[in-house]
Amino acid sequence: MSSDESDYSGATLSYRHILEREMENALQEIHRPVWGVFLSAFAAGLNLSFGALFMAMALTFSGGFESTLVQQTVLAGISSIAFLFVVVGQTELFTAHSTMAILPVVDGRASVPELGRVWGVTYVGNLLGCVVFSALAVTLGPAMGIVNPGAFGTLAGALVPHPWWVILLSGVVAGWLMGLVTWLSAASRDTVGRILFVLLVTALIGFGPFHHSILGTTEVLTALLLEQGVGAAGLAHFLVWTTLGNVVGGSVFVGLLNYGHASRPGEEQHVELE
Repeated sequence: MSSDESDYSGATLSYRHILEREMENALQEIHRPVWGVFLSAFAAGLNLSFGALFMAMALTFSGGFESTLVQQTVLAGISSIAFLFVVVGQTELFTAHSTMAILPVVDGRASVPELGRVWGVTYVGNLLGCVVFSALAVTLGPAMGIVNPGAFGTLAGALVPHPWWVILLSGVVAGWLMGLVTWLSAASRDTVGRILFVLLVTALIGFGPFHHSILGTTEVLTALLLEQGVGAAGLAHFLVWTTLGNVVGGSVFVGLLNYGHASRPGEEQHVELE
């Protein structure tokens, strides 16, 4: 895929350069040693889980918000900070790889087994990070008085008690938005632009709240450990349909669609003005 230096004009890159940048990043992770990917994914699971803790703290300290709109706005802004830790920190998040890692596969530069390996390692690493952080939150939060156990029950209650198809479609939206975060971050030419893209788009996930398989796992698992009305079946129900939705949203609605148009740019048109 060739490119011209003139495409690097303006505040963002051209779509061809975005695709090239995403492809290069994906290939780097696909050919990275497994332990390197796993440790990065484990760190991402830990760091993103701060979003669940911050939201529970906000619910605890607020003593009750004036309205649902105020509550969701506050939680959305707080949860987006944790996404910033992951994206700007460049640790490996499964919902980002559902978009990025599929690009070299459809371009013929990587195989399906290689895609499965990086997805599997990233997913397991993320979930283990969530498990460790949940154990920390259960131990530290109530002991310090910064988290009321019922706050995690509130967070989980917004995610778990839905039919499978609602969770699936909500997961598609969350995966779609995470794919956009990845694509728009690659489009940005500076750190400030990348930060704004991450904060704005991921805040929409928390505002929903739409189902995100990694952040949501920390919320639901912590509620389970604190005995806030969530059982193992509820966690499994959430995880299966949310993960499937995230994969479809990121890989189809961002990865495949953007690859389709970016890989077919057409001929350049030169116009001379008198």
